[in-house]
Amino acid sequence: MKRVVLEIGMGTDLHGQDYTKAAVRALRDALWHNSFGAPRALGKSVEDMRVEVKIGVPKPDAVDRAAVLAVLPHGNGTVEVVEGGLAISNDDGTDTSVVANAAAIVWLDLP
Repeated sequence: MKRVVLEIGMGTDLHGQDYTKAAVRALRDALWHNSFGAPRALGKSVEDMRVEVKIGVPKPDAVDRAAVLAVLPHGNGTVEVVEGGLAISNDDGTDTSVVANAAAIVWLDLP
């Protein structure tokens, strides 16, 4: 397998403290800015892609990995959630904005 693409994205949940929502938005941000035509140009199908998703949030255990994986439009993938991103509390500490970072690494079986 050869790495052919690295896409980076950021997502937020400004008021709900929903780490999954921020992670899903980060992955969409990474993926929805391009149309990757290389698989077909290389004689492959988009379903041949292996997508490795890495998400960084302050509370990794609060992310529903299946919901993040469901964002992928093609190929098969894995999701790893690590500590990262940001959690920013408001002035009186009653609400927190969550920032997630995403990396989508696309692999193809190439010679």
